[in-house]
Amino acid sequence: MNLYEQIVNRQEKISLVGLGYVGMPIAVAFAKKVDVIGFDINKQKIELYKNGIDPTKEVGNEIIKNTTVQFTSDESKLKEAKFHIVAVPTPVRDDHTPDLTPVESASRTLGKNLTKGSIVVFESTVYPGVTEDICVPILEKESGLKCGVDFKVGYSPERINPGDKVHRLETITKVVSGQDDEALDIISKVYELVVEAGVYKAETIRVAEAAKVIENSQRDINIAFMNELSIIFNKMGIDTKAVLEAAGTKWNFLNFSPGLVGGHCIGVDPYYLTYKAEQMGYHSQIILSGRKINDDMGKYVAENTVKQMIKTNKQINGAKVALFGVTFKENTPDVRNTKVVDVIKELEEYGVEVKVVDPTADKEDLRRNYGIYLSEVEDIKEIDAAIFAVPHNEFRAIQLEDVKKMFKSTESNNVDAMKEVAATIDFEKVTESERKDNVLIDLKGMFNRKEAEDAGLAYWRL
Repeated sequence: MNLYEQIVNRQEKISLVGLGYVGMPIAVAFAKKVDVIGFDINKQKIELYKNGIDPTKEVGNEIIKNTTVQFTSDESKLKEAKFHIVAVPTPVRDDHTPDLTPVESASRTLGKNLTKGSIVVFESTVYPGVTEDICVPILEKESGLKCGVDFKVGYSPERINPGDKVHRLETITKVVSGQDDEALDIISKVYELVVEAGVYKAETIRVAEAAKVIENSQRDINIAFMNELSIIFNKMGIDTKAVLEAAGTKWNFLNFSPGLVGGHCIGVDPYYLTYKAEQMGYHSQIILSGRKINDDMGKYVAENTVKQMIKTNKQINGAKVALFGVTFKENTPDVRNTKVVDVIKELEEYGVEVKVVDPTADKEDLRRNYGIYLSEVEDIKEIDAAIFAVPHNEFRAIQLEDVKKMFKSTESNNVDAMKEVAATIDFEKVTESERKDNVLIDLKGMFNRKEAEDAGLAYWRL
């Protein structure tokens, strides 16, 4: 009886090392079929899970409450499992070089508790070679076991899309790899327990590692192209969204749009690939060019917000701006590597007071990592500009009339009041630009441009 059969018969367990936005949904999915140990060094997070609370909002409190996952921060519990999945973050440092500290630490912890006959599968995003050249030596050193003899390894890149309720673990083809045919066969069968879309067996671990980093690098480059187009069309006075809608009528036009590119994958993975390329003596051209464009978009948005405020005769130093949405993408509390923070920092450099509203964001992460404290929608009053940065479902319910009420009241916003004071003014001849007193920055095109402009707002979007 091999390890797969032992797991199915509940004679052996699966462990998840790292219970964040990726690891926790995997643990919950497997727990419907087999026995699962969910390990994380964050004791506070473990207590939330034990109390039926899902801080990631990926599966929901009800599912967490009823799952059979054995949540623990006690690393010795890992000894009870034979099939281990490592799903910890792999960020980049300030100089854009890979920070392998989390995956190295996880490997040390797992190595100390590794038993003979185990299989370890890494899901963390890495550059080709990390699993075998960095993680395996750590596992061997800490366990005293020999890879290929006493235990085996594999790599299966995570493809979970945080906040996406359609493209989930179960519905996305899973790339799997193993150090030999036996490991690959077991790893494939284990994942097939939960992945309805099936698995794809990569030729080698390095092929699987490379596949992961190019998936997000490709997306990063495509978005960078759209961001560059938005910069060009903005100078031309052409609406980028209108251009993309027209171009999108061609059957093979790729459906990408401009925006802030952050998060733990798209804004990070390209640097892992280019770092390894540099080690091999090749300096990336396209990938790093795209990264530079996307990294600079927060500053670009802030600068254009200030320009629009100047056009509406706003005093910049001391102006109040409400920013809606601070997570790296819509409908997720995840604020890791969010580029919205770049917008905030740049505006504050101009002396602008920024009020941030986000009912979805993880408040503790925001406070701890960025020093940002959230405001409530009802507290947003007397502002000079509004920036809708992230299209959360809650924000899509906000109407233009609701937005207008948040701005400072001005004479030109209240034409009837002006008529009472100066009945001789011919308001039909007031130009459109003269009537635009407040600024609406709509990064993802949530509002209708014409309706916003007809409402007297200076409207700008990427």
